[in-house]
Amino acid sequence: MLNKLFIKNYALIKELELSPEKGLSIITGETGAGKSIMLGALGLLMGNRADTKALYDDQEKCIIEGGFLLIKTEFEAFFIENELDFEENTLLRREISPQGKSRAFINDTPVTLEILKSLGQRLMDIHSQHDTLLLSNHNYQLNLLDQYARNQNLLSKYSSIFEEYKKTLTELNSLKNNALSLQKEFDYNNFLYKEIVEAKLATIDLTTLESRQLELENAEELKQKLSLSHLGLLESEPSAISILSEINGILAAISNYGITYKDLKERLNASLIEIKDLAEEIGALAEKIEVDPKQLDLINESLNKIFKLQQKHGLTELSELIALETELEKKLNFTENLAGKISELEQKAVANKNECHVLALEISKHRKTAAKELCEKMQTVLHELGMPNAVFTVEFQEKEIAQKGLDEIIFTFSANKGVIPKSLKDVASGGEFARLMLAFKYELAKKTAMPTMVLDEIDTGISGEIAIKVGQILVEMSKNIQVITITHLHQIAAKGHVHFYVYKDNTSEKTNSKIKQLSSDERIITIAQMIGGENPSDSAIKNAIELLQN
Repeated sequence: MLNKLFIKNYALIKELELSPEKGLSIITGETGAGKSIMLGALGLLMGNRADTKALYDDQEKCIIEGGFLLIKTEFEAFFIENELDFEENTLLRREISPQGKSRAFINDTPVTLEILKSLGQRLMDIHSQHDTLLLSNHNYQLNLLDQYARNQNLLSKYSSIFEEYKKTLTELNSLKNNALSLQKEFDYNNFLYKEIVEAKLATIDLTTLESRQLELENAEELKQKLSLSHLGLLESEPSAISILSEINGILAAISNYGITYKDLKERLNASLIEIKDLAEEIGALAEKIEVDPKQLDLINESLNKIFKLQQKHGLTELSELIALETELEKKLNFTENLAGKISELEQKAVANKNECHVLALEISKHRKTAAKELCEKMQTVLHELGMPNAVFTVEFQEKEIAQKGLDEIIFTFSANKGVIPKSLKDVASGGEFARLMLAFKYELAKKTAMPTMVLDEIDTGISGEIAIKVGQILVEMSKNIQVITITHLHQIAAKGHVHFYVYKDNTSEKTNSKIKQLSSDERIITIAQMIGGENPSDSAIKNAIELLQN
């Protein structure tokens, strides 16, 4: 249950603290004083969108804190799943900076808005006047029925499979739509692929090939120059080697005259050995080189193929051509396997749909059983609320499987004897809507484990004896859950276990909403004012005392 609400710098509220109690807490106050503003603040704790326009002072941050008393067995799993420390007195906090940045905390640990929302929705059911208007919406009606039928787990399982079914259908339709164009591209891609494959790119070392091309193109010159070099070094008269050998002999004759001369002789000797090796290598190369026009033609053809392919595809590197070959191969394989992939997806879609259908039938069965029970319960409550001839029914229509299953439902209602029930939006008045919604909340409170229910003017359009009945129902609800009700009716206000009063403080430059818990005497006066105006008569005060005693 909610045992503390702290609001700072939000809308008309500079700073406010509220401590609801177990049972029925009543909130009354001046029109426009900020009663419904507190619902907006609670909404922020449930993950609703933050707006910097709602700041009381746009230079300071807004803080909303809610203290909740939790039962460990019901909430421990959530805290473990989200790696949070469980505390029986758990604090939810939301902060909005003047710049619009929003932060969320659970027990002072930063959490995502989704985690805060997930916990908040398990702690509170907030009913606003807008929710009463939603009662005529068929999707909202279906959600109410599912809550009553306790279909949440089944719907979660169904939703997961249905999303997989939609994903499969999307992929299947995309493949079918693209199949024709992919097939048209196949022949062209196949031609490009074969053209690249024929070039045998994976076996080519481009650097070696270009080097061999250069050698073959200049084979005659290379052979001639190498032969002349070999001749000059070794075979001409006199040859370079014979001249160096003669000089080597001369230096040998003086090598004993000192270390300097010996070094000269050894250096020349080493050079002579190297030149002889060089002469032999040049000679071997001269003999090895052959003019081979056929091999040159083959190399030129191979390099030309690569160059033309690069030009054709706008590429500059051999590695890019190899990557293109791999990409084309993948496209061809995908297209060749397209029929098989489509068949596979069709089978998967049928399996998904069948699985959805089985679950949808089970959900529908739960709904119909729950609807029968709900109609009986609703009519009993509506009779207690001053509509003795009320008839409430749930009509079912089957449709193709959709997000919520096979069912389309319509809540029908008649308040008068002999009148055929029709869709709520066509027959229910404002007061009837309020009583219908209260009846729903009353029955749902028995079915759900929601610790706290907050109701904003659930008493719209009613008065007199019916208001007393509504108050009795709220008291009955508060035996199982904490109920916080904003009301303008004295009959309901008198039923509260604790009474809070919201008022405007205009003593400073800017209006500020405040709240206080009323004492017994203050409650008498406040309820008397709700009966007889600002200056209540003695009879109004007496009436207020009687209401509180009852």
